[in-house]
Amino acid sequence: MRRRRGSAAGDAAVIESSWQEPERFAVLFDRHAPHIYRYLARRAGRQVADDLVAETFLVAFAKRDRYDLGHADARPWLYGIARNVLRLHWRKDRDDAHHAVTDSHDPWDDVVDRLDSTARAGALLPALRALPPHERDVLLLVAWEQLTPAEAAEVLGIPPGTARSRLHRARAALRPVLARVGHAEEDA
Repeated sequence: MRRRRGSAAGDAAVIESSWQEPERFAVLFDRHAPHIYRYLARRAGRQVADDLVAETFLVAFAKRDRYDLGHADARPWLYGIARNVLRLHWRKDRDDAHHAVTDSHDPWDDVVDRLDSTARAGALLPALRALPPHERDVLLLVAWEQLTPAEAAEVLGIPPGTARSRLHRARAALRPVLARVGHAEEDA
């Protein structure tokens, strides 16, 4: 079940009012920073998540005049910015370490090593690693961040139909793994 905060309906109004009263933008930080933090901590680790959240909201503040006020909920916009900040962080880390830079690199293996190890997670992690990155991105935005497929599409800059199709493929790939885990738990 999706939890929708009634306050999210006012995000566009908050952003618009922040054009004249910049301090109003703090309302968005209070509403959405915990969600953005969890997203970034899962992808990059808690050690750098605070800095990445701060960078995300600095970028959002700087670009608030370009926000589409037709979107009442700013979460997809903020996740999109967070995703770009994260990519820049990964790119900088690779540059600092003198590794080859590729835009498609996603250090997923580092992230999953930090996940809690449970029997189900132990079975799911290899399946998640095996998913193509574009399918995994949609799945994690919907499952972890509780975005709708349309909101995930907005974050990723893809059509909503493409997001739904990628989500369907990711879920289909994980169903057999979940079924095996379920049977193993029943046998135990």
